[in-house]
Amino acid sequence: MDEFTEIEALRRELTQASHEYYVLDKPTMSDYDYDHKLRRLEELEAAHPDLIVPDSPTQRVGGQALEAFSQVIHRAPLESLQDVFDFQELEAFDQRVRGAVPDAEYVVEPKVDGLSVALEYENGLFIRGATRGDGQVGEDVTENLRTVRSIPLKIPDAPTRLIVRGEVFMPKKVFQALNEERERRGEALFANPRNAAAGSLRQLDPRIAAARKLDILVFNVQWTEGETFSTHLETLEYLKNKGFKVIPHYSCSQVSQATEHIAEIGEARESFSFDIDGAVVKVNSLSQREILGSTAKFPRWAAAYKYPPEVKAAQIVDIIVQVGRTGVLTPKAMLTPVRLAGTTVTNATLHNQDFISEKDIRIGDTVLVRKAGEIIPEVLSVVLEKRPDGTQPYFLPKTCPVCGAAVERDEDGAHTRCTGAECPAQLLRNLAHFASRDAMDIEGLGIAIVEHLVGAGLVKTPGDLYFLKAEEVAKLERMGKKSAKNLLAALEKSKAQDLSRLIYAFGIRQVGQKAGKLLAARFHTLESLQNASLEELTAVDDIGEITARSILEWMSSPQSQHLIQRLREAGVNMTAAEQGSDQRFAGMTFVLTGALEKFTRDEAGEMIEARGGKSSGSVSKKTTYVVAGEAAGSKLRKAQELGIPVLTEDEFLNMLQ
Repeated sequence: MDEFTEIEALRRELTQASHEYYVLDKPTMSDYDYDHKLRRLEELEAAHPDLIVPDSPTQRVGGQALEAFSQVIHRAPLESLQDVFDFQELEAFDQRVRGAVPDAEYVVEPKVDGLSVALEYENGLFIRGATRGDGQVGEDVTENLRTVRSIPLKIPDAPTRLIVRGEVFMPKKVFQALNEERERRGEALFANPRNAAAGSLRQLDPRIAAARKLDILVFNVQWTEGETFSTHLETLEYLKNKGFKVIPHYSCSQVSQATEHIAEIGEARESFSFDIDGAVVKVNSLSQREILGSTAKFPRWAAAYKYPPEVKAAQIVDIIVQVGRTGVLTPKAMLTPVRLAGTTVTNATLHNQDFISEKDIRIGDTVLVRKAGEIIPEVLSVVLEKRPDGTQPYFLPKTCPVCGAAVERDEDGAHTRCTGAECPAQLLRNLAHFASRDAMDIEGLGIAIVEHLVGAGLVKTPGDLYFLKAEEVAKLERMGKKSAKNLLAALEKSKAQDLSRLIYAFGIRQVGQKAGKLLAARFHTLESLQNASLEELTAVDDIGEITARSILEWMSSPQSQHLIQRLREAGVNMTAAEQGSDQRFAGMTFVLTGALEKFTRDEAGEMIEARGGKSSGSVSKKTTYVVAGEAAGSKLRKAQELGIPVLTEDEFLNMLQ
């Protein structure tokens, strides 16, 4: 088989396997075989770039980051729907419809709680995807939508032009896994799957969107040239035959049947892989839809039934405090069991001290509970008339319930945090941060290996990493003698990292990479930093009083002192590298924008800092130069407005040389 034939065969095979997995939910190819074949296709296309086509499975991985999204004017408006909140309002909707078309029939669909998009095809090829926006104008998110595996990049026997509408969502399981991963990394959690899906689809870097594993359900033909339909059900069947993942739907001739289907959908909502926020009732006949028309806001031929949130009473039998991987203390109410949205609820988050104090929540209170966004149980209010005698206001503890270290309230927020550098509750997050690329850069020490090390009891503090033994590591899951040897070599190499990286690796609140570099340059040794006063710290550029106090508190903690001693015993470098003699950019601030060809932004930033300059992410009056690559956007425009010199990549390279 020649390489051209092999490429074509692999594309067909992988496209079919992807359709079976993501659309039909009936996989026939193992993940291992799929990944192996995809890698082979990538190798062949790399060797023959002229053979790469837009609908190749390799084009789903996410391309280059964008500077901004361009606007798209929708060929057919993406209208919103009028809400109805009970069956009486739905019957009134039915009467209005039958006043114009007496023999109307309906289609009922679950209303997916996601982000509405339009997918545009020309001669069968997916050419553009846009968000709903205001219904008339949306944003071009084509590259992000290419990463959604259930969207076909090519459809068979296609009309000249086809625009379909669907709802992009994040599956519940993916949402849960994403939030667990964000918690490990100390990042803010998404409130619900809809917010996560919207945030993912609007990422300027398609690679981030690809990692979020979004899905879509298609529910409407917006526009077509070369096809005609008489009913909505016909369009859904057509879309299904073209390879789209189509919304579940039910047909009915009377509004009474529609209410039955709405009730069925509501009862089954927990079994769906996606969140719903209601059910949609649509007139089936397309010609009848034209007769009914639309108001200035909504089509007259459809309505969205909104399920009322369930609110029930439960008693708080206790309040426990959990310590998250970022050190945040989160109070949780332990409740008498209550059934909500199809599941039994026994606890609800109380968020923070402000939330508890505002609602005056006490142990023993009877409270009203609901599921926020049908996902997370929350306390709405206290039923004061049922409050038992002798209850007391509740306050979070003054020390961490896990490690006993002091806790402190965020200066700029509502959170209370444990200050312990070696707190077991924060261990996974602390270790992952310590080993990350921008900190100690310990190659091969990802979160999975960290979890194995902690699970085996081999590591209880970042300092323990440097005392691991090869034979212990080799016994871990997915490890072996070679992997253990490589990990220990990476640990040994990391001991020589600059002081700036070690300071950042400590995970001190408010101290990022930039602050780590500034502190290392000013104090030169970790010992000097430990002995620094508040006045000395705030004298450093960009180190304010809040950051300075965080540093002082962290350095004075017994757990921090033990960690530093452990690292010192291991031979970890605690001295800053000597400043380079080349300081040509001293006092200058650069902003990098657009796609650079000769180096990455990180590499360019390191070159600037090595010559005494600063690299910033935003343009201001203090910016000295803006380096603009291809497709530079808003930052370039702002630089031009402020009269800041703009350099091409070649001009910047000349300055470096």
